[in-house]
Amino acid sequence: MTLLSNLQNPRAALAIMLLAAATFAPKASSAATPRDTTTFLVPIGRERPTAVGTGGASTSLSASSVEPVVLFGSQGSRSPLVNWGAYELGVPLRMADDLSANPHPFGQIPCLTDDAGRTVVFESGAILGYLQSKADAGEDGDIGAGRRAEIDSWIAWANASLDPICFLEVDGKVYDTGLKKPNRRVDALDRILAGRQYLLGDGDENFSLADVAVAAYLLYVPQFFRGIDLGRWPNVVRYMGDCASREAYGKAFGPNVQGSLVAALAAMDGGGEEKKKMFGIF
Repeated sequence: MTLLSNLQNPRAALAIMLLAAATFAPKASSAATPRDTTTFLVPIGRERPTAVGTGGASTSLSASSVEPVVLFGSQGSRSPLVNWGAYELGVPLRMADDLSANPHPFGQIPCLTDDAGRTVVFESGAILGYLQSKADAGEDGDIGAGRRAEIDSWIAWANASLDPICFLEVDGKVYDTGLKKPNRRVDALDRILAGRQYLLGDGDENFSLADVAVAAYLLYVPQFFRGIDLGRWPNVVRYMGDCASREAYGKAFGPNVQGSLVAALAAMDGGGEEKKKMFGIF
């Protein structure tokens, strides 16, 4: 179990959600959370679809032609990363009105349904894969087997390898983050990101669900471990800032979370070099 899966435990969920609410809760006048809206942002490499209920011209992803998938989740779980992926891809999504109707076989969140409830998908990585399949079946066509395999590989890596680094636990309870100390896998990720903006390349056309999966885990760390300095990995910090600055990230996680993270990451960026100079290393 991880920090985020701990949120499926009622007591752990309550503690984390109260912490997040006190720290990042948007003001009443702020933009609506994903639960409150089914508007969509510009999908990756595609034109902006019409938002549901806006009365605008119909597009291939408008409510008149595509029924939204339904997400059972909350801000205090992995759910926002699913919202983020859907908004990036332009896949219509709405939040479930009644969490007690959650069809997850173990009663956990996030869980996604489609086809009037006939399709049930759970586990965040599997849900991201399903969203990619939905996007591939759309008017813009399939991204191709090779590209899909690359994306799936990073999603699997995020869940199997990065999550246990970000969140250290004993007996199923998270007590710290491994990002406070040097880590060879994160060193390797930093080297990879030295030569590219996103995991699959440069520019918005190369932003993908691979980045949603990996960056979401990385960005949870400064949310829950405030004051942490990741400056030893300058390329990772820059990457986190680029991902957190995306419009769809702010839509999914809320403008207060986005603003706080972007500011914290900007303070880390280059901070390692400044600290070295302060101690006379240069």
